[in-house]
Amino acid sequence: MLRYLPFLLVLAVWIYAFIDVLNTPEKEVRHLPKVVWVIIVLLFGEVLLGPIAWFVTGKKRPAAGRDGGGRGRRGGWVAPDDNPDFLRGLEKDRDPRDDA
Repeated sequence: MLRYLPFLLVLAVWIYAFIDVLNTPEKEVRHLPKVVWVIIVLLFGEVLLGPIAWFVTGKKRPAAGRDGGGRGRRGGWVAPDDNPDFLRGLEKDRDPRDDA
């Protein structure tokens, strides 16, 4: 069973890269048209050159320090304990009979 593991890993990376190319909007694709990236991933996927090229240079990705998953951005997601609107809503919904 372990002798099939490298083949399955290569196949998984190949499929993931192919689906990623297909799901990426055209405006986020860098250097080459999307159709060319699909062909590169399909032709060179067996030796992982196509998928690695796609992951490294083909798609615009946010910098590691910037846009860390939406945290810290204005209008982005904020944890409930850091969200003043959520905390005000808790105070408003609190039943005064619970204090007794």
